[in-house]
Amino acid sequence: MTEITSTTDKLPAAVEAFVLHWGDLGGQWGVNRSVAQIQALLILSERPLTAEEIAEKLGMARSNVSNSIKELLNWKLVMRVPVMGDRRDYYVAETDLWQMASKVAQGRKEREIDPMVTAIRAAMEHADDPKISPVVRERLKGMHDFISTVEGWYSQMIHVPPQQIMGLIKLGSKVVSLLNFVGRKDNADKGDG
Repeated sequence: MTEITSTTDKLPAAVEAFVLHWGDLGGQWGVNRSVAQIQALLILSERPLTAEEIAEKLGMARSNVSNSIKELLNWKLVMRVPVMGDRRDYYVAETDLWQMASKVAQGRKEREIDPMVTAIRAAMEHADDPKISPVVRERLKGMHDFISTVEGWYSQMIHVPPQQIMGLIKLGSKVVSLLNFVGRKDNADKGDG
């Protein structure tokens, strides 16, 4: 069962609402609702929790919790931590939003982008085949150029400290204004030539 049941009276209303909402968002992100609810519970937990505690608080089957925790561990969004004097496994969530976003981006890249890059590069190796029309060849080249640019950008950005990226993000409208200004200037220069 993935829905929170009446055992949630142990959770404050705000925590329960967040867990439910995060679970619904998980579905939109392509993540199992149980996985997202467990992550939400652990994000807001003040202390490490065992799988049994998670199952009880969320009203989920223990096997569902176990499978969901495995997925969160694979994404590196949850960590197993030791508790002195207790042999059970305890879990905590990554709570730094920047780290969370970086880990999800890295996981998505490995699962979704990298196979696409491989497929496009493999197709490009055979793009000079005379059976491939110039239109198809040009589309493959365009996809290859785009994905190579995005992959290069990602490789650069992953090494930029979070506070610098946040500074750039906060510049937001100023950066857009600068890009618009540069674009207008470039267009004006082309018109003069």
